[in-house]
Amino acid sequence: MPIKIPSNLPAFEVLSQEGVMVMGEGRAAHQDIRPLQIGLLNLMPKKIQTETQFARLIGATPLQIELTLIRMSEHATKNTAAAHMEAFYQPFSEVKNRKFDGLIITGAPIEHLAFDKVTYWQELREILDWTQSNVHSTFGVCWGGMAMINHFHGVQKHLLDAKLFGCFRHNNLLPTSPYLRGFSDDCVIPVSRWTEMKQAEIDAATGLTTLLGSPETGPCLVEDPDHRALYIFNHFEYDTDTLKQEYDRDIANDTPINVPLNYYPQDDPSKPPLNRWRSHAHLLYGNWLNEIYQTTHYDMDRIGT
Repeated sequence: MPIKIPSNLPAFEVLSQEGVMVMGEGRAAHQDIRPLQIGLLNLMPKKIQTETQFARLIGATPLQIELTLIRMSEHATKNTAAAHMEAFYQPFSEVKNRKFDGLIITGAPIEHLAFDKVTYWQELREILDWTQSNVHSTFGVCWGGMAMINHFHGVQKHLLDAKLFGCFRHNNLLPTSPYLRGFSDDCVIPVSRWTEMKQAEIDAATGLTTLLGSPETGPCLVEDPDHRALYIFNHFEYDTDTLKQEYDRDIANDTPINVPLNYYPQDDPSKPPLNRWRSHAHLLYGNWLNEIYQTTHYDMDRIGT
């Protein structure tokens, strides 16, 4: 939670520059307490696993959160029981008249497809345009982030010759960013993808700032203030054993796959993997929620105006 102190107190500027969460009297005055409305557009096949991962992260702050699970209106999932979807998910067509403080758009295992070949691409483009009037801040994850940066800026994804698979160190490129409060100079992030975004193409777009990046895996976290959005191409939300599940699945199916790098001790898959990203995952999503809390409107009808 932010500390509320007078904005003209000398400590305010010092703490702000250090990344401490501070809130002035003016901003605090309009922050009447109400639950933050967060939507999760879940595009992953394992719905229950994914919704748990994100709920764990956004539920770890002192803020009161109301989570709404959203699915595409026409696309039917084949991997999650229909009863679960009926009980807990709302199609976009039923929530499009609502407003949200935040929206997370997950990844999807469809990297090999061109965006316009995805069956629900047109509805997703409608959703992305809708965020500009109905969502205060949107967080696109992996393929979801790639789809957003392509829709808003035309930045393309590029197929790789081999899967980026493992845990890779990423550099903190802008320590003063409010989204990186408390971050170390570098951090470990799980990566699992067959595509990449190129930093030069992101730099050529207007208004984008890369916050986390790796010499091995490229840009990771990108801020897009004009669209009130963050794009992350890797997986802070992963559980300790998520990469192991992917590896074991491919081995069982005789699918060629490398041992995920820097994941098992001594890269030995017979040993239990170590989680070295959990603390930074909580920091990132906590910082995102704090920024929403400090800047969103108490009157939700004003979101997007």
